[in-house]
Amino acid sequence: MHVKDVMSRSVEITDPNTTIRDAAQKMRAGNIGALPVGENDRLVGMVTDRDIAMRGVAAGRSGGTTAVREVMSEHIYYCFEDDDVDEAANVMAEHQVHRLPVLNRDKRLVGIVALADLARSGTDAVKKAVQGISEPSDQPRS
Repeated sequence: MHVKDVMSRSVEITDPNTTIRDAAQKMRAGNIGALPVGENDRLVGMVTDRDIAMRGVAAGRSGGTTAVREVMSEHIYYCFEDDDVDEAANVMAEHQVHRLPVLNRDKRLVGIVALADLARSGTDAVKKAVQGISEPSDQPRS
């Protein structure tokens, strides 16, 4: 099964200058935990609810003036829409992430694949991803 068969296609790219309050409101409205961040037709990061909570709120930053670029994760792990779901699970497990942007072969964002999508796939991919994500890491999570 391919990633394109299970991914969410409705993806809104957020500008890096958006405030973390506005980003959080978009997440709440869409019942999602992460937003891809794009600038000049390029994916430049991902901002998660955890990024906003830990790097924003817990650090005492103002939700109305702090830009997404100040709290987002800049290193982006991704997969391609024609990858097998097991490959996406491997990337999630290796890098301990719950969601991946999905690109087409022209490197354009076409969706997001999350653990829940893998669970609905009916494959063992979600088990592989969860096992890797759950492993203790030497890297501090932010």
